[in-house]
Amino acid sequence: MFCPGCKTEYREGFSVCADCNIGLVDELPSEPFSEYVEYEEIMVTYNPADVAIIKSILDAEEITYFFHGENFMHVRPLVEPARLMVDKEEAQDARELLRDLNLSIMGINLGQDDDKD
Repeated sequence: MFCPGCKTEYREGFSVCADCNIGLVDELPSEPFSEYVEYEEIMVTYNPADVAIIKSILDAEEITYFFHGENFMHVRPLVEPARLMVDKEEAQDARELLRDLNLSIMGINLGQDDDKD
């Protein structure tokens, strides 16, 4: 027996979920097939801090995205950037959210020191 709400499995003799107070069923319904999403590349970065900032912004707005190559960026930095891929239907919204963001993009210092007087 299973709870259709929290999906907890119960042994025989139970008829109601102790947590959800919902009647148990013999089998859980199959998960619906997720809809196909077409992605569009919005930007690239070599900096893991940029990735974290972008994720927090897009998560807050519930925009569908992923970073292609995010983990590879940690193994071999500056070889392959993390590419921000956003659902095509939400790409314009993502661009608008990230438009004024001042990202370091590279995350490295190319030897340009600030003037120290």
